[in-house]
Amino acid sequence: MIRQALTETGIFLIPFAVYALFLIATRSGLLVQTSWPIHLVARLVLASLLLIILSLVMLANFSGSPPNSTYVPAHVENGKLVPGVETSGVERPGGEK
Repeated sequence: MIRQALTETGIFLIPFAVYALFLIATRSGLLVQTSWPIHLVARLVLASLLLIILSLVMLANFSGSPPNSTYVPAHVENGKLVPGVETSGVERPGGEK
């Protein structure tokens, strides 16, 4: 969970880092207040929020188990604990459908 939070925080900071690199490259004064007008900061925040929304949509679409898969929870077979698995949805372990 902390990895996801740090990843989203890093994604949020990307537009600010790019603008800071631009200010350094143009020698415009990184810490000067006139280099960070409120309308520009608002645009950077908007860009950051759009990047976060995009990353969450990508995470939801391209991670996790495959579509139509079935989760078979951990269970005991012959006195041994069998860990939970995700099946392709066609057939469950033990021959069940």
